[in-house]
Amino acid sequence: MFVLTEDAFLSCEHRPSRIENKPSQDLVTIARRRVLVESDPEGRSIKGCPNLNPLLGIKPCKLTLGLRVGYSDFVRVEGRRICLDTVAGLTDGTPLGTVNYIVRDPGQNLVTEVG
Repeated sequence: MFVLTEDAFLSCEHRPSRIENKPSQDLVTIARRRVLVESDPEGRSIKGCPNLNPLLGIKPCKLTLGLRVGYSDFVRVEGRRICLDTVAGLTDGTPLGTVNYIVRDPGQNLVTEVG
């Protein structure tokens, strides 16, 4: 499982969306790119979600919600678990509670966590 950096590409299931990354720590980097840690993928803006049909009450994904999986059980930075390429959670898109966001690219291919 690859460790996520600030260059990771995350999106909702509706391509070509993209989730905005905002790393919250500066201590650990890979190739000078900050590693994402616990809560970094949560509450982030989603741009470009094409899932829209106002007549049916369908709205696009605009925000990430909490993670279901994807935090390391072994490695922490300043007490917060690092994010792995298995990150997956829900968005605020409709139908609510059914649309996932996932990792398309971890942002690096050098460092892995073996679990």
